[in-house]
Amino acid sequence: MNWDDLRIFLAVARVGSISGAARQLEVQHSTVSRRLRKLEETLGARLFDRKTAGYELTLAGENLLQSARRMETEVLHVDSAVLGEDAQLVGPLRVTAINNMASTVLMPIFSRFSQAYPDIELHIEVSNLDSSLSQREADVALRLTNTPTDTLVGKRLVTVASTIYGSREYLRQMREQNRPPKWIGVNCCGFHKSWTRHACEDQQHHFYSDDTLLTLSAIRNGLGISFLPCFMGDADPKLERYCDPDPAHDLGLWLLLHPDMKRTARVLAFRQHMAEAIQSEKDVFEGCVAGA
Repeated sequence: MNWDDLRIFLAVARVGSISGAARQLEVQHSTVSRRLRKLEETLGARLFDRKTAGYELTLAGENLLQSARRMETEVLHVDSAVLGEDAQLVGPLRVTAINNMASTVLMPIFSRFSQAYPDIELHIEVSNLDSSLSQREADVALRLTNTPTDTLVGKRLVTVASTIYGSREYLRQMREQNRPPKWIGVNCCGFHKSWTRHACEDQQHHFYSDDTLLTLSAIRNGLGISFLPCFMGDADPKLERYCDPDPAHDLGLWLLLHPDMKRTARVLAFRQHMAEAIQSEKDVFEGCVAGA
């Protein structure tokens, strides 16, 4: 069997669709479909049941999955033997980060890293999945969590505070009219969704957002109040804190990497750069900016 065919099989098994596997592997939909069909013909067995909800593994597919995973592990170990000892500050460095951080507070830090290490090709990808590291789709992940996965090497860089924000004009009118605030419904992450549900109980929402940057825009336009990280809310002059940050909403910003990459020079350089840069702006992340 061809390893590339098994790679495609693993992608379809993990995401449950041809289109999702194609996006993950950065190939055409037709390529994934053709290679999967060829693999099934070669093995003389159907590997997936095509259902409305997606592709589900057959018994033959489940059996192949175990072998394919073992083969993937061996291939990654070969990669690690070469990449893990890389002592050169050259080549690609793939970093996965949360969109609202990557496009705002972290971008100047990324920029300074690129200027300091011009021979390193910095690739920033937006994702919230730790699996991108274990499957070697990224070298480093920046994640907001208080419970990082124990299969990865991690360093807690800083505490990120959050609180509730509204536009200055919206909050002024709300107070003048002595009326309760309207809450924006959020589905951007489990944290904000849970905090919102607890804070506003059973209030019906008239507007929903599945992205923190979209929530920020909705707040600016007077659609109501919502939780935001302080590094986002405090930076916008049109916004105002509805209340002080609650330590119960603190999250750790972690820099995570696969254990096999911990000796790679460009990964170590990036980790050191991020740790120093973020520590120098600790007050911004912790919501302690003067006047906030």
